[in-house]
Amino acid sequence: MEVVQWLSTYIKIFSLSDLVDISIIAYIVYRVLILVRHSRAAQVAKAILLLLIALGLSSVFKLKVMNFVLGRAVEMGMLALIVVFQPEIRQFLEQLGSSSLGDMFGREEAPTEIEGAIQQTVLAYRSMSKDKVGALMVFERKNLLGDIIKTGTVLDATVSAELLKNLFWDKAPLHDGAVIIRGGRIAGAGCMLPLSGNTNLSRDLGMRHRAGIGMSEHSDAVVAIVSEETGSISVAVGGMLKRHLAPETLERLLHNELIPNQEPAVPSRLSRLFRQKKGEQTDGKELH
Repeated sequence: MEVVQWLSTYIKIFSLSDLVDISIIAYIVYRVLILVRHSRAAQVAKAILLLLIALGLSSVFKLKVMNFVLGRAVEMGMLALIVVFQPEIRQFLEQLGSSSLGDMFGREEAPTEIEGAIQQTVLAYRSMSKDKVGALMVFERKNLLGDIIKTGTVLDATVSAELLKNLFWDKAPLHDGAVIIRGGRIAGAGCMLPLSGNTNLSRDLGMRHRAGIGMSEHSDAVVAIVSEETGSISVAVGGMLKRHLAPETLERLLHNELIPNQEPAVPSRLSRLFRQKKGEQTDGKELH
């Protein structure tokens, strides 16, 4: 009853300005958490949270010496936080200055962006498979790949077939690494992936395939690969490699993995006939 009486008292004095005040603070905290979770700063944030919990417990249990030491550490640590989180603070301010009013509350991964990324990837892989150009693309899902992105060149670009073909061109400076796709956009290129430790892999698999399998073993990412030797298209998911895929199979598989609740559009007979007249071949084995 005391709690109910206390709540009713505060509800009575709660005004519109209080609601605006709380909303602004909640938004700032939300945006900071979004920035922190994409970087190693998340580990620092956890350490700070543990430090604050320890400070609170020392106060509750009246541990005076520990409370004094932790209190001074928190006071002195405020300046250190600005240094540690300098890249994240700068990124937050840049996003705040460049965003429009409609983007103020951030945006989730739009299915339309992911669909566009899938379509452009399939177009690029169809061409690169025909020309035997090696390619390695990682589609991020729930497991964040911020550390992997930092091993290459950080980008923020729309996925297009021409851009992918240029990135994987054998004379391009970033062609040896992987392209990371985050939220339907290119987040990094030339990134280094962990190699698979599976000793039972076929010996005809090169470093590109082993890196793709290794990435799928260490995360829930979907990895699409084009062999430089044979032009074969493969996809690695959960440490399993599906090889010799046709472009249509690649598109269906990416849709099933990245947009599981939405089926890809089935091309009509007229569009198939048009493709056949243009001389497009569908080599590879279908998945059953």
